Amino acid sequence: MNISQLKYSDLRKLLDQGQLTCVDIVKYYLSQIEAQNSKLNAFLEVYASEALEKAEQIDLKFQAGTAGELAGLVIGIKDLLCFEDHHSYAGSKILHSFKSTFSATAVQRLLDQDAIVIGRQNCDEFGMGSTNENSAFGPVLNFKNTAHVAGGSSGGSAVAVQANMCHISLGTDTGGSIRMPAAFCGVMGLKPTYGRVSRWGLIAYASSFDTIGPMARHVDDLALVLKYIAGADGQDSTVISMSEFSDKKPSSGKRIAYIKEMAEHPSLQADIKIAFFERLEQLKTKGYEIIPVDFPFVDALLPTYYILTTAEASSNLSRFDGVKFGHRTSVATKDLLDMYKKTRDEAFGEEVKRRIMLGTFVLSADYYDAYYTKAQKVRRLIKEFTQGLLVENDFLVSPTTSATAYRLGEKTLDPLQMYLGDLFTVQANVAGLPAISIPMGEDTQSMPMGFQIMADVFQEEAMLNLAKELV
Repeated sequence: MNISQLKYSDLRKLLDQGQLTCVDIVKYYLSQIEAQNSKLNAFLEVYASEALEKAEQIDLKFQAGTAGELAGLVIGIKDLLCFEDHHSYAGSKILHSFKSTFSATAVQRLLDQDAIVIGRQNCDEFGMGSTNENSAFGPVLNFKNTAHVAGGSSGGSAVAVQANMCHISLGTDTGGSIRMPAAFCGVMGLKPTYGRVSRWGLIAYASSFDTIGPMARHVDDLALVLKYIAGADGQDSTVISMSEFSDKKPSSGKRIAYIKEMAEHPSLQADIKIAFFERLEQLKTKGYEIIPVDFPFVDALLPTYYILTTAEASSNLSRFDGVKFGHRTSVATKDLLDMYKKTRDEAFGEEVKRRIMLGTFVLSADYYDAYYTKAQKVRRLIKEFTQGLLVENDFLVSPTTSATAYRLGEKTLDPLQMYLGDLFTVQANVAGLPAISIPMGEDTQSMPMGFQIMADVFQEEAMLNLAKELV
């Protein structure tokens, strides 16, 4: 039996009937990790003995009839998420030896339902990257073809699901970091509405963009995990109560829009463009009305995103100074400031340094109004225009990425080319809207392609139902 191909609901039936045990499930995934991880580099740390011990405890709960709603669900967590008494490095040397004293809310809520964490997963350093080549612990390789990248920043999370090393992964999405690797790896990735899932315990990159979400093989599993990780949390004041939107009717229409400027973008790979329009035709046969729309801010999406996220990163990452936790330089220093400089120079990677410098520049007194303030104004325009489109239409769809998984090293010499890869995904983060990437077949080189669906705030259920029709 291939456990990894089953939806959790089917797996749960086997567990309830006694045809399978949690120990069986954990041993299966540990065997997959042992067989695959050394060549893929998806997991940075595997909690083998701990996971087996937890599985034994949950099996006893099954016998007693007290097992949680997610009992036996094996999950991996991105290295940006805190897990009590376990290392959390954020893919960076600067957090070397750091152990968290608490668990992220999203992680804890899954643990409370008897899910089993099997390990922490590789990612771009502090979530900064689109290829998972910026990790201090080496790149994650695509299971489909190891000459290609996994996508980032949640590359380890995507590959772990792709290579059957866990049932579910928890990733984070700042500008497409769940959806891009999901598309590159042929799995599903959900970015919830900003503020639906608590960010408590997420090591921050850009606080007004960061979102925690699941990656899986099945739509039902995404919906199930979202059900438990979402909701109010006293530790995060940005979590929005769904009651604030109680007057908003759930999407039930048949109007799907696509942005013409994206569907015809010169960077769009021919195979993806063909597959995308074939998918639109498929939707027409299901009774959906397909509407091309104009979006005047396409060229402003990436500049707005990178100005604001680098500004927030330069502030968020100032806490990593070698004083309280993590790496501290062993080189002799003349004063405290010199220690700060040497520590950060030694332990931050090139991409992190680049974004800190960009963010510090746009926040400087001489350029604050010219860049940061203008970017905030444009962000509001993008959000209002996008939500206006979603008043007239039920969903916005697009390819998830303009190309399939890049070859290893292809984008590292020119960071600008890596940034351009985020074009189709950043809109959801800038506007704070939910989005999902689902598989859309393979290109002529047999690499996975992704189809992206975006909806209005808190319309995840309708969005997931549409995704279900397409897979």
